[in-house]
Amino acid sequence: MTTLILTVAGADRPGLVAAVADVVDAHGGNWESSQLAELSGTFAGVIEVSVAPERSSEMESALRELDGLLTVAVRQGTETAIPDERMLELRVLGNDRPGIVREVSAVLHAHALSIEELATETRDAAMAGGRLFEATVAARVPADVDVEALQADLERLATEIQVDITFE
Repeated sequence: MTTLILTVAGADRPGLVAAVADVVDAHGGNWESSQLAELSGTFAGVIEVSVAPERSSEMESALRELDGLLTVAVRQGTETAIPDERMLELRVLGNDRPGIVREVSAVLHAHALSIEELATETRDAAMAGGRLFEATVAARVPADVDVEALQADLERLATEIQVDITFE
């Protein structure tokens, strides 16, 4: 089987997922996993599908025909997991301000971590007023990374930008 990674985006409305699923099914594909969301009226996501190699280009063409309903970009999937890598999960919570994602991701990048998943949101602070920023991050940590140095850099950053960073 060939793995295809579909990136989809379009104005949110009913039937978008069904339209993509119909194309995948019509070409004998299997919907493996996905992350889909609606943000500010735009539906967007990433979908992993598997399909027989001889049907791959046919499916790609059919997905491009969804243009107007959804913009769909297709690329070949690759296996990136390395057996001796570990996963690190962390949570960031603090008053919302520009630059938090940039600063946290810069520390992770400086230690050669690859972000597997990042989810963020802002919400009203219940009693203090203002807005809170919250993020959860799952990142792959290569075996040769000094985890104690990484943790020290993240703790230093947390103090500088006045957020809580917890490791799970």
